[in-house]
Amino acid sequence: MNRLAKRLRSVTISWQSVLKEERLLVNNVRTVSDTKRAFYSTHTRPINAIYRRVVEELMVETHLLLVNVDFVYDAIYALGVVSVFDRFMTGYEPESDKQSIYSAIIQAVGADPGQYRRDAEAILAAAQNVASIDAFKSLLEEAKTNGGDALKSNLHQVITNPKFKYSRLFTTGLYNIVESIDGDVLKDKDKREALLNELAENLGFNHELLLKDVELYRSNLEKMAQAQAVMKDMVEAEKKKKAKREQEKLAKAKSAESTDAASTDSEPTPAEPADSTAD
Repeated sequence: MNRLAKRLRSVTISWQSVLKEERLLVNNVRTVSDTKRAFYSTHTRPINAIYRRVVEELMVETHLLLVNVDFVYDAIYALGVVSVFDRFMTGYEPESDKQSIYSAIIQAVGADPGQYRRDAEAILAAAQNVASIDAFKSLLEEAKTNGGDALKSNLHQVITNPKFKYSRLFTTGLYNIVESIDGDVLKDKDKREALLNELAENLGFNHELLLKDVELYRSNLEKMAQAQAVMKDMVEAEKKKKAKREQEKLAKAKSAESTDAASTDSEPTPAEPADSTAD
C-alpha cells in the first residue's frame, strides 16, 4: 500500500512538473503588446496618420504567424511581407523614414529585415525567369515530387508539408509571383479566378479563402492608391496656398515700402530762415 501511495505521489509530482513547464512556455510567448512596444522603441518618430493602420496590421499579422507552432518561414511568405510594405507605403513622407519603419516591423517580431528582403528578391527573380503561366503550372506540378531552384524548392516545401500554415501574406507573395510572370492574366476576373482555383487545388489550399484574400488585397491596393492620390492633392493644394500667402506677404511688404518712400519724397523742404542782420 505504501509503495502504491509513493508511486501515485511520484506520478502526481511529475504531472505537476509538466504542467508547470507548459505554463512557463505559454508565458514566454511574445504578446502583440510586446511586439508593438519593441517596434515603437526602435522607430521613435511619429507614423504618418494615413499609413499607421498599414504598419500596425502588418506587424500584428506577422507576429501572429511567427508565434504559431505550425508556421514555417519561407521565401514566398517573405515576398508577401516585403511587397505589402513596399506597395502600401508608396508615397510615405518623409521618404527617409521608410527603411527605419520596415526594419523596426521585422525586428519587433524577432526576425531579420535583411533576410526577408534578400529572400523576397531571390524568389521574385526566380519567378521572372519563368516564361509563362503554363510554364509556372508545369513547375508547380513538378514541385509535388521534387525541388529545384528557389521557387520550385519553396513550392515543394509547401506542398509536402501536411501542417503548412496558410496565411494571407503567403497568398500575397504568390500573387506577386504570378503578376511578375504575366500580370495581364490577373486583370481579367474570369481568368484570374480560374488560375487561382487551379493554384489552390495544386497547393492544397481552400480555393474560396484564396480567392477572398486575393480580392481583398487587390481592393485594398486600389483604396490605398485613391487615398494616396487624395493626400497628394491635399499636399499640393496646401503648397499652392502657402506659396500664394508668401507672395501676398511679399507684395504687401513691397507696397508698404513704396508708400513709405512716396511719403518721404512728398514731404515739403523746410524754408531757409530769413537773415535778420541789419545793414
